[in-house]
Amino acid sequence: MITQLITSFIASAAFGVIFNAPKGSLVKCGFIGMAGWFVYYMLYSRDVSSIMATLVASLIVAIISQFFAKLYKMPVIIFSVAGIIPLVPGGLSYDAMRHFVENDYNIAIQLAAKVIMLSGAIAMGLLFSEVINQLHQKFIKRRKLTGTLEGD
Repeated sequence: MITQLITSFIASAAFGVIFNAPKGSLVKCGFIGMAGWFVYYMLYSRDVSSIMATLVASLIVAIISQFFAKLYKMPVIIFSVAGIIPLVPGGLSYDAMRHFVENDYNIAIQLAAKVIMLSGAIAMGLLFSEVINQLHQKFIKRRKLTGTLEGD
């Protein structure tokens, strides 16, 4: 477990370097990637499907990314792109392509379908986080305008 957390931290921080993220944000990018992988690993090890675990982990990555973006006054994309890297199904994609090349279409299609579902789960997690953030901002704005909570 410790090895996986360290590896996910390094992968996210290294991708931040490739992505030209500011030097001060690299440790934060690594932390976000590590947190996302931790959530995924804990859910998956407790018999949650890999797709649901990926969805929840990407949601956590996006929420932490938005928090860090506000806290450190940086664009959200710096944190979310680097933080999502450990969840990307690259190895599975490679296996799907390898089976296509080897004319093993049954397994290739199964793997490709799983890759598509995992990629969709990542996208949905990022999207849900943005929707939650927009609703939260709208709620805060409305509260400031009225001075009270709605229904008081």
